Amino acid sequence: MTPILAFAISCTGAATGLACTSRARAAAGGARAAWLVFGAIALGGTGIWVMHFVAMLGFSASGVTIRYNIPETLLSAAIAIIVVGAGLFITELGKRKLPAMLVGGALAGAGVAAMHYMGMEAMEMSAEVVYNPVYVIASIVIAIVAATAALWCTVHIRGTLATIVATLVMGVAVTGMHYTGMAGVSVVNPVDTVPTGASTMQLLVPLVMAVSVVTFLLILGIGLWPTEDELRTQAEFENRLKAHSEQGQRFENVQQELQPSVGQFAQSHRAR
Repeated sequence: MTPILAFAISCTGAATGLACTSRARAAAGGARAAWLVFGAIALGGTGIWVMHFVAMLGFSASGVTIRYNIPETLLSAAIAIIVVGAGLFITELGKRKLPAMLVGGALAGAGVAAMHYMGMEAMEMSAEVVYNPVYVIASIVIAIVAATAALWCTVHIRGTLATIVATLVMGVAVTGMHYTGMAGVSVVNPVDTVPTGASTMQLLVPLVMAVSVVTFLLILGIGLWPTEDELRTQAEFENRLKAHSEQGQRFENVQQELQPSVGQFAQSHRAR
C-alpha cells in the first residue's frame, strides 16, 4: 500500500511543480523567481521528501524499533527543496539550454540522493544498517537522471496530455530511485533497546501534514492564477497596447511639430 501512496504523492508534487515552472516561463523578474521557489517546494518538498518518508512508513524489520532524529529529518527536507531550487535557477540562468540542464540535473540529483541517505541516517534503529554499494551507486545514478529529466520537463513540457505523461514519468523515476536504494539496505545485529528520538506519529505525521497543507495551498493558488498561455496572451496584448500608445504619442508629437509651419503658411497665404 505504501509504494502506491508514495507514487501518488510523488506524482502530485511533480504535477504541482510543473504547473509552477510553466508559469515561471511566462513571468519575469520577481514573479519568475517566486514561481521557481514554489516549484522547488512542490518538487523537492512533496514530490521527493514527503514521498521518501511516506514510503518509509512501510519499512520495518523484525524486532527492531525505529525512531527519528528531528534535526537531521528537518535538514533532509531543506536539502531536497534547496537542491531542486538550485537546479531550477541554474537552468533559468543558463537560458534553459542543455549544458545548464545537465549541470542543474547533476547538482539536484546528487542532492536528492543526499536527502535520501540523510533521511535514512535520521532513522535511529535498535540495529545496524548496512548498505550494498552497488544499489547505492545505482540509486545515485537514477537520482541524477531523474533530476535532469525533471528539469527538461520543466523547460519543454506544454499541454495537458504531455504534462500528465511527464508527471507519471517523474513519479516513476523518483520512487524508482528510492526503492532501488532501499533494495540494498540490510538490518543486522538487532538489540533489545529503544533508541532515542521521536516516534513516527510524533514527527512524521505532523511534518507530512504540514507539507501537504503547503502543497494544497500551492494547488489552490495555481488554480486561481492565469495559465502560461493566458499570461503570454496578456503580455502580448499589453505590448501591443503599449506600441499603439507610443505610435499615437509619436503622431501627436509630429502634429505639434507641424503646427507652427501650418500657421506660418496660413499667414503667408492671407498676406498674398
